[in-house]
Amino acid sequence: MNKALQKTDLTVDYLFSGRDRDDFFDMEEFGNFDCRAGMTFITEAGKVNVIKTAKKNKFRELFRDIKNLDLSSYDLVLTDFEPITAWAAKKQGKRSIAIGHQYAFDHKIPKRGNNPLTALFMQNFAPATIRLGLHWHHFGCPILPPIADTHEQSITTVENKIVVYLGFEQQSAILDLITPFSDYDFYVYSKIDKAEDRGHIKLRPLSREGFLNDLSSCNGVITNAGFELASEAIHLGKKILVKPLKGQMEQLSNGKALEQLQLGLCMNGLDQTVLKDWLENFKGKRVIYPNVPQALTQWIQSEDWDNTHKLTEQLWRQVQSPD
Repeated sequence: MNKALQKTDLTVDYLFSGRDRDDFFDMEEFGNFDCRAGMTFITEAGKVNVIKTAKKNKFRELFRDIKNLDLSSYDLVLTDFEPITAWAAKKQGKRSIAIGHQYAFDHKIPKRGNNPLTALFMQNFAPATIRLGLHWHHFGCPILPPIADTHEQSITTVENKIVVYLGFEQQSAILDLITPFSDYDFYVYSKIDKAEDRGHIKLRPLSREGFLNDLSSCNGVITNAGFELASEAIHLGKKILVKPLKGQMEQLSNGKALEQLQLGLCMNGLDQTVLKDWLENFKGKRVIYPNVPQALTQWIQSEDWDNTHKLTEQLWRQVQSPD
């Protein structure tokens, strides 16, 4: 979105929350961005730890940041399920537009692990005047295709190269999962200081540029069931194996949707039997998505914000899928 917005005469300021400033990387393009604590979830061994999450979050600071964020000089607030900007806009009567995968759950899409409490959380965590959901398929609902990094690189696919990014899992458990499969080269991205090769396992530090290069040349991706990485992998035609975060409705639902659309395979745990089947038998399917950020930016500039059906129909007509 930032790349598209930079090509306009709009003035955009950025606020990020949910992690410490030092935990963000490759942020140069956002200039002097604001960073607040916001809300975050503590995970251990692939599962949300509810007690530690409650202890970690500083709710008094969150409410103070919402109250003190002055939006009087802004014409519009864009939120991607970020609570401080969303709630500040609501309290100050400022027009706001929400753009994100989480808003697709307003509609009848594939869901798993849903309950009334989860639905209430999804509705109220980051409210907005206009809510635009993103998903890999429209499912007959007024939602948008994903914002995938639509870069094109003429890099040859290496058949036995697999990218691994399981940010919610323990490193030792990841290595135990992939070590027996020595016929494949696994590029494992995690929070380490420098690259290290251990035979067929290549450990790599977090780097957007390095990750995209490996993603472009790999044959498959093993990851948790987040939305953005899966969207990029689908756009590039990579096969996907996901392990959803336990107890996280959004990720459980993403795993269900990937399997329903035959775009990926889902495993409940770090299962070597499922991994073996996926490595040997699963084929990736490429779905080419249009330039959603460009279309959204043009729509934002037009100020025809109440007309979302035209935008969604226009974008889905541009999707190229083997189905």
